[in-house]
Amino acid sequence: MSDLIQHLTDATFPDAVAKGLTVVDFWAPWCAPCRELAPVTEILAAEFQGKAAFAKLNVDDFTPLSEQYDVLSMPTLVIFKDGKPLDRIVGALPIDQLRARIQQAI
Repeated sequence: MSDLIQHLTDATFPDAVAKGLTVVDFWAPWCAPCRELAPVTEILAAEFQGKAAFAKLNVDDFTPLSEQYDVLSMPTLVIFKDGKPLDRIVGALPIDQLRARIQQAI
């Protein structure tokens, strides 16, 4: 895991999404599509460095937060802008589709 993706907890989540654009990957270790998406988010985090922050939240460890944002399927990427959810991407989409959705948010 690179230094470009922050692992969030319920304590660090509010500050992580408070300012700018943050892409949060709601994932679980047992989720095969989540594991497939991990290297893709690494690439995107490098591409969007300075424009968007990337973070991960383990839904098994922080269930109330995932429930707060209505995460019912994994992986779910929620794009936050200044603390507010702006877009939601459910499933392990191809990198080009993910890139386009993040670019739209910027």
